[in-house]
This record gives sequence, structure tokens and C-alpha cells, in this order.
Amino acid sequence: MSEQGGETEEAAGEAGEPPASTGAGTEKYKQRAVLLRVMIYIFATHVFAGFVMLLFYLGQHAQK
Repeated sequence: MSEQGGETEEAAGEAGEPPASTGAGTEKYKQRAVLLRVMIYIFATHVFAGFVMLLFYLGQHAQK
């Protein structure tokens, strides 16, 4: 084989094959990412609400 033929085969192999998919762009992956984010937001909101309720409780029972 000549050098030119080898280069042509390599270029065709790179351009002809689609890149390997890791699943990061699939719809299922995106849905799971959104679900995880929603669960984290819900958990964080409840923790914050519990902290605010604790502050109100402590404020009501503080020595005046």
C-alpha cells in the first residue's frame, strides 16, 4: 500500500463511523436527570421549611 491509500482508509474510517454514544444525550438519560434534580429540589425545600419551622418554634418558646 502507498501512503496515500493508508491515509484515505483512515480518513474514511473516522468520517464514516458515528461517534460512540455514552448515553448522555438520550431521552431516557435526560428524563432521569430531571427526575433526580426535582427530587433534590423537593428534599432541599423540605429541609429549609423544617429549619424555618424550627426558628418559629424556638422564637415562641424563647424567654422574654
